[in-house]
Amino acid sequence: MSKALTDLLDLLDLEQIEENIFRGQSRTSLVPRVFGGQVAAQALVAAGRTVPGDRTAHSLHSYFLRTGDAGAPIVYSVDRIRDGRSFTTRRVVAVQHGQPIFHLSASFQTYEEGLDHQVSMPDAPDPETLPTAEEDLPAYRHLFQDEATVERLLESRAAVDLRYATTPPWGTIGEPVEPRSQVWFRTAGKLDGDDPLLHTCLATYVSDMTLLDSVLLAHGRGGWAVGDVVGASLDHAMWFHRPFRADEWLLYDQDSPTSQRGRGLGQARIWTRDGRLAVTVIQEGVVRVPRT
Repeated sequence: MSKALTDLLDLLDLEQIEENIFRGQSRTSLVPRVFGGQVAAQALVAAGRTVPGDRTAHSLHSYFLRTGDAGAPIVYSVDRIRDGRSFTTRRVVAVQHGQPIFHLSASFQTYEEGLDHQVSMPDAPDPETLPTAEEDLPAYRHLFQDEATVERLLESRAAVDLRYATTPPWGTIGEPVEPRSQVWFRTAGKLDGDDPLLHTCLATYVSDMTLLDSVLLAHGRGGWAVGDVVGASLDHAMWFHRPFRADEWLLYDQDSPTSQRGRGLGQARIWTRDGRLAVTVIQEGVVRVPRT
């Protein structure tokens, strides 16, 4: 297990400071604020720790309310909305400096048999045939805002082995293409145990890394690292369909049906390597062209 992955697991291991109240630390990312995937994952950890162990997360719906301060801890307050016979509902508010910065509602369900179908997995190259971030990113160094951007990008994603199956936004600058992006990802090392909450929270963390890439591709924009757009996540929703492991290859197939009025919508499906539909994700974010 890499040190970066160990650090990420420590980040998700929240401190319980009171019943229904947890505290999490933050770390800097590519942008000078708390990474949205971190807040969402930590909030789901907080919710999950108040739920019976026989219930797994099946959905979350969240809003990013304010910019998070990467230099300060985040307090997560869990409201036990409902404990039913099959479903459990939790609401979590993340607070910094006395103000809410993030709101999450999550639902958990006991296992039961039921009708089962899914659409077919899309075609994608094998992940082992694709370049790693360390092999791929330096080729685009000249496009980024400064020389240190490549190193900051690699550091921010060091806990995850993330490989683009399609050209990343910074590889198609000035050339609008089909608004679709594919990446394979897994944690940078094997995980101990089979705790479904941990694997779900890790997928939640990664899901915020590339989801709006497809919006950028539609307009030939390189992204935040290039500096030809500014933006932030507004809301984020996930549905967890089938079991998966975050330390095994997962295909993140993403597209954008629309962008307008300074907002872009990304939608995606996460597939296991053997073709099971594991997760559906939808996110809207601010995507603006910088004012000159």
